[in-house]
Order: sequence, then structure tokens, then C-alpha cells
Amino acid sequence: MTQDPGIEEMRRLASRLVNEPLPASIGDFVRERARSLGERTAAIWFEKGIEVSFAQLDRRSDAVAAGLLACGIRKGAHVAVMLPNIPEFLFAWFAIAKLGAVMVPVNSGYTGAELDYLLNQSDTQALIIDATFLPALRAMQRRPEVLDQARVFVHGTPDAGQRAFADLLATDGPFDPPWPVVATDLASLQYTSGTTGFPKGCMLVQDYWILLSHAAALGSAELQIERTLLWAPFFYMDPQWQFLMSMKLGATAHIAERLSLSRFFDWVRTHRIHYTYFPEAVLKALPEGPEDAEIELKYINAFGWSPEAIAEAERRFGVIARDSFGMTEIGAGMMMPHAATHKLQSRSCGVPAPFREIRVVDAEGHPCPPGEPGELQLRGRSILLGYYKNPAANEAAFDGGWFRSGDLFVQDEDGYLRIVGRIKDMIRRSGENISAREVEAVANAHPDIEESAAIPVPDPLRKEEVKIYLKLRQGIASEAFDMGAFLDHCASHLAAFKLPRYVAFIDSFPRTASHKIAKPALISATDDLRKGSFDRVESTWR
Repeated sequence: MTQDPGIEEMRRLASRLVNEPLPASIGDFVRERARSLGERTAAIWFEKGIEVSFAQLDRRSDAVAAGLLACGIRKGAHVAVMLPNIPEFLFAWFAIAKLGAVMVPVNSGYTGAELDYLLNQSDTQALIIDATFLPALRAMQRRPEVLDQARVFVHGTPDAGQRAFADLLATDGPFDPPWPVVATDLASLQYTSGTTGFPKGCMLVQDYWILLSHAAALGSAELQIERTLLWAPFFYMDPQWQFLMSMKLGATAHIAERLSLSRFFDWVRTHRIHYTYFPEAVLKALPEGPEDAEIELKYINAFGWSPEAIAEAERRFGVIARDSFGMTEIGAGMMMPHAATHKLQSRSCGVPAPFREIRVVDAEGHPCPPGEPGELQLRGRSILLGYYKNPAANEAAFDGGWFRSGDLFVQDEDGYLRIVGRIKDMIRRSGENISAREVEAVANAHPDIEESAAIPVPDPLRKEEVKIYLKLRQGIASEAFDMGAFLDHCASHLAAFKLPRYVAFIDSFPRTASHKIAKPALISATDDLRKGSFDRVESTWR
């Protein structure tokens, strides 16, 4: 029997990881890269013209670690970091890791009320913050008792009693932690986006970050990636593992302040980027043209892309584009092998990543046969230890030793997995479960549509009806949009009970920190989700 080439590729990757001498901690990894790569450029903040070498990352994070230690920060202390995408984020992150302290990344858009929750729930003992975010800190109603002004380190001009972050950088000489820092030590409390209730702090160990980044790097090592582009805010987990991956590859990370759809491909061309992640909407925003020949991309993360978009990117740019599946809680869950070209049309997310076991189970916890949807559950090395101080969430999140993803998957006969929806992202109409993701995939395949979002609308007869928000491609006016043709397009791909009843246009979607569409914000934006929508059943605008 011939072995599936994708399965074989993943087995080889897992074998390489087993035999790879992985660093015991993030700090050890930073030191090793500095020894090996020295003054080679590790990162460029290209919009500001700032460059930092691997050796400078090590030296400056050493200085910050020594400064924090002198201020009383010890192993296990929780240190919140509220900084934009600037070099100081990396210095702070690596310093905290070298100390064996625990980083608590903070969304830079948080208000005082949100800081009240996060800093208290996380038991933050020190805060590194940019001066532009001090108004939110001042607006807090209650601080953790230990977080006095002397434990607030400000990048920029401090308030009275606070300390300047620049002072932490003044220490010279290598930093030697006065205690061991090992793979199983807690490294960060990474808070989820909190689309259902308050955010939950994922307890992630040092090895979580090492394993995730090294698996990603080894999976693309043969492509000789030299330049990467990172654009997401560093308080989110993706740019963190992507930067560590870039370090493992010996590449130079080009770091943007934030994503820009209009400038994205100019960045890719100008800086001759080999690797990046971008939403499918970015591809749709760039018409095919002669400039495609100037793009040097070798690999892109195509999370959730349609098969048609993956094929287009690979044809236009000569790039390998692959989906995958991961979560803050587990890191990499599955990876789509480069060799799995025979599965690209199936919308598969791939096969289990190294050190991951996966099962698909029904509501009673019984394994689902191939082709039958069920909840994806995972277990393996260095997934989250649990949610910090949240026993109820921990009880709900685990089924014995298995982590419950909350996502519905189908596994095929060959072992490849395909997501069909989120358990809580389902629309239930007249007793039928409708995957919002499936409806969105059909809508997104329409040539005039850049992106879409399907949500439930309460209905007295059928419990819920399907509403879909459409963001039209640039140059397509809503007045000129052929609604009849769109509904015919949907009817040719979806069963009748899945068809959207309500259709509305939107200029831009509200987003989470990870750039996902924030559906709760769409739902809460109006007291009547039918208003401003075309009603397919009534053939009228409401």
C-alpha cells in the first residue's frame, strides 16, 4: 500500500523534532541565536527604520532582566506588557522569560474597565506600558494591591512615582538568573479574545513556545526563508510564535505597526518577503497584474482560505499556500503538509501536528466514523496547563486528558481533517444545524464579494434564520449588486434550509485582536437584526 505523501511528510517532521536538541527555555533560545548569528539583523521595524541584531536582542533583554530583578521581580512574578509593535516589546518579553517570570500580554486597545478585569484576574505584580496607554491605566477603578506606581515601567514619559523603561536598559553585562528556568516553567498568561464572556488566561509553559515555533520552522526549512513579514499586534500569540520561528530560520523579521490592506503588497514587494500570513481578503483586494512577477513569496499561512484562493495565490506568485489549525490553548493542532496537494480541494486543515493526538467525538464522547462531524479534541506535549483561576472553565474545557476545542470537524478515510464550524458558531433553523462557515464559504466564492459573515437572527417560527453580511470587493457598489444572482449562486451550492434569509452590506467588519470577524459585535450592534437587510422571503428591504 502506497503511503500518503502528506502523512509521510508529517512523520518525517515529527522525527526531526524528536531528534532536534530543543532549547529548554525561551531565554536559552535567545542566547543560542545570539551566539550563532551575532550581529545578523533579527528584526526591522521598517516603517521607522529601526534594526536590531540577534546579539542586541540578547544584550538588551539581559539588561531589562537585570533591571527587573533589581526592582524585586522574581521567578514566577506576573508582569503585564502593554506595548505597541516596537522593539521594547521583544526586549521585555525575552527579559521576563529569562527571569522565569510570567508575561501577561495586554491588548493595547483596552480601556480602564478592561484593565480592571485583566490586571486583577491575572494577579499582575508589575506593568510595562507605553506612555500613550497611560490614560487607560489612570482610568482603572482598582489595581492589584502590589501594583503600585514603583512597579509601573513606562516607555516614554512616566507619571509621578512610575519608572522609565529606558532605565532598565542601562544595565551592562550578561544576565545570569539566580535560579534555573526550565521547559515546564510557566512562561505566559495568554488571554483569549473573550468572544463568549470575559477573557480567559491560558497558562502556557516555556516549551509551548519552543515546540510551536520550531515545528513551524522545521516544516519550511527547505524553502530557505530569509525574510518574514509580521503585522499582527504582539499581544496576540501569532506574531510571538512567528517571530521565534523567524529566529530559528535565521531570517530577518520585518515588523509592521499594524496591518494595512492598501500597502500590504507594496511591503511584500519592497522588502522581498519570503513568508507571511495574510487574510484571504487581502488577495482579493489585489487584482492580478504584472507586479505579481516582483513578489518573492515562498510560503504563506492561508488560514481558512478557499481552495480557489489557494490555487490563485500559488499560480500567481509561485508560492506554497497552506491552511492549518491551531488555538491559543494548544498551539499547533494540525498542519497541512506541503506534499498534500491532492487534498487542497477538500478544504482540509491537514493532519495532526507533531506531538499531537486528535480525535473527533459525538455529543456522548464516542468516536465519530470518517465523514461524520463531531467535536475535535486534542492532547499532547505542552498544551495549556489550564485557565488561570478559572475552575469552571477548566472543567468545561477538558474531557479527561483531552482538550475540547469547541470546533466541529470531519475526518476523512486518510486521516485528514476538515473544519465544518464552531459548536457555538452554528445556526439552528427548524431543528437543522447550519454551519456559518459553510454559508460564508459559498458567499465568498461569489466574484463580487470580498468577505462575509453569517449570524443567527431570532425567529418566532423557526427559532433562528440565517443572516449574512457582505463586504463587497473594491469598485463594486451596493446599488449595482445583483441580489438575485447572488441568491441563485447560494441556491446552487446550499440546501434550501441553509439559504440566507437576510442579506446586508457592510463597509468593514469589527475585528478581534487576531483579525477574526467579531460576530458578537455584529449581533449586538442593533436591536433588530432584520433592519437594513434584504428579506429573501418577502423580496423586500426592511
